[in-house]
Amino acid sequence: MSRTRTLDLRPPRLRGETARSVVGNVGARVIALVSVAVVTALVARSGGADDVGLLALMRVLPGLLGVVAACGLPGAMGYFVAGPDAGHPQLWPTVLVVMAVGGLAGVVAWLALAPVLHAHLMSTTSLQVVVATGATVATQLPVAVGKSSLQALGDARGSNVVTAAEEAAFVPAMILLWVGGLRGGWLLVGSLLIADVAVAAYAWARIRRRVHEQGGVLGGRPDPGLGRRMVGFGLRSQVGGILNLLNLRLDVVILGALAGPGPVGVYVVASKYAELLRLPGLALTWVTYPGYARQSSSPTGLAARPGLPALPRPPRLPRLIGLGVLAAVLVAGSAAFVLPFVYGEEFRSAVWPAAWIALGLSFQPAAGIASGFLLGAGRPGLNSLILGAGFGITLVLDLLLIPRHSSLGAAWASAAAYAATDLLLVSAWRRTRGRT
Repeated sequence: MSRTRTLDLRPPRLRGETARSVVGNVGARVIALVSVAVVTALVARSGGADDVGLLALMRVLPGLLGVVAACGLPGAMGYFVAGPDAGHPQLWPTVLVVMAVGGLAGVVAWLALAPVLHAHLMSTTSLQVVVATGATVATQLPVAVGKSSLQALGDARGSNVVTAAEEAAFVPAMILLWVGGLRGGWLLVGSLLIADVAVAAYAWARIRRRVHEQGGVLGGRPDPGLGRRMVGFGLRSQVGGILNLLNLRLDVVILGALAGPGPVGVYVVASKYAELLRLPGLALTWVTYPGYARQSSSPTGLAARPGLPALPRPPRLPRLIGLGVLAAVLVAGSAAFVLPFVYGEEFRSAVWPAAWIALGLSFQPAAGIASGFLLGAGRPGLNSLILGAGFGITLVLDLLLIPRHSSLGAAWASAAAYAATDLLLVSAWRRTRGRT
């Protein structure tokens, strides 16, 4: 049976439930960012800069390893939970097995790498703490999979709660263990484990209820064929995610190597401020991806099932781009006042880099929907290919511009790479014609 579908290529109209979902997702991401700032302040006061750096590594490295070991499973959930396989009777047992195998493989890999990680990255704590941190590989993965599953199941509120709580839950966990007498690395790893377990339990309780409401079950025998397709999709999607992460941080590495720590500090402040513009684009991808996956399966079938939101309806693309340009101009213009006020006059040199990066992000809302469309249409490889092109642009321009223009050159390179990548995504979205 042919799996080719004709999809509506127009972006979803930002009204009603779709608009509320986007606003809710952006709000959850803002809460998560604020929580990170609070956590950083608490850890800095209790353990100093060493513990701040240690916590960053504890949060990033196990999570990344878990996603890699599970072959990009979180990124595949939108397509398989909301798309052509949404009604597969063995869907959830297969998801649970892939997640369990990925989590176990990630923990084993962490334990094997623990001596190297301790020697080169996490030397400010003991080897025992580094080894114990491996357990968070298995606790962070269910949070990531649960968050994307809830969005695909139509539970935007639950997904947003998980997005905010995966950072916010660390604060009460840390206070509880601090009162109990833990300090240093053990305090951090213990807080991470408690927070992850609590948030994962909440996420999967909601998933279980939602699946049962839709007539499915979590238990049963997995389907090996479905598992292979899930892993293949996740791997193709994961390449783009890794390249995007490299693209976001490559300029910092090259700038540090070529210009030293001073320009890096200026550039980091500029990029963090300008990249607030990425939040709406990320939210649009997150919200529209499951909708397009349902559409690729059956334009009238799955969307009508109880509990699933209606399929997105289209606005005009020029309006979406216009909103992105307006937001970029506002952020670029406000940098001259915001950055010196918040960070001090020594960071006034971050104003122009922030402005250029912001202008380069003008097409983020349209690109966010384009990325959601490509993933939902079953084209994660094309999405990754375009993100790879953006990585290549960043690399070439960084090497050409940073030696002569320092942080401003890095900003020009980032702006050009962002704009080119976003326009390529929009072009691919318009040309794909719904082949799944």
